Amino acid sequence: MSITATNNGKKKELVPAGNYIARCYQMIHLGTATEEIMGEKKTMNKVRISWELPTELRVFDEAKGEQPMAISKEYTLSMHEKSTLRHDLESWRGKAFTEEQAKSFDITKLLGVPCMLNIIHRLSKKGDAYATIASVSSMPKGMTAPGQVNDNFEWNFTDKYSPVMLETFPDFIKDRIKSSDEYRAMTSPIEDLTNREVDESFNGQDDDLPF
Repeated sequence: MSITATNNGKKKELVPAGNYIARCYQMIHLGTATEEIMGEKKTMNKVRISWELPTELRVFDEAKGEQPMAISKEYTLSMHEKSTLRHDLESWRGKAFTEEQAKSFDITKLLGVPCMLNIIHRLSKKGDAYATIASVSSMPKGMTAPGQVNDNFEWNFTDKYSPVMLETFPDFIKDRIKSSDEYRAMTSPIEDLTNREVDESFNGQDDDLPF
């Protein structure tokens, strides 16, 4: 028996640029890792948040019929006043956080919550177009979001940890998780990562990835 990987030549359809009703349905904790941003190395703890777009339906699997397109954005897990996560959360909820509230906020409260997304197209360094989230905002008064299609999903390194589920993730997500401090600490407990300084002030200019 052989296991054969193939390429059918089809490119993934980009979410069209525009403003959309969206609903948060997935959060994956990518963990802490060091990245080079504009020539400077930064250690950041990141999460990947995904939204479904109920007004943009496509048939990805004939057996399932029409399903909503989805889009994701990576955030540094920081409520620093300059962080992209805090900016987007405040825009989403329609009001600023107090400093006391910003000391700790459980972002999983956002699962199932609707919002508006402004999606634009950009070009990667290779010249390929990709869709990215330019802004997140609250639902306009009087507007109702369609019902949720995808089940809420959370994966983390503690109570939602599943090595079986991890192996089902796309390679680029799986590789990011397996290179994180958290994953290495779980699989190689003798490695000391306690002195790593995590940058929480990163403003997230490179949070959007062309996936």
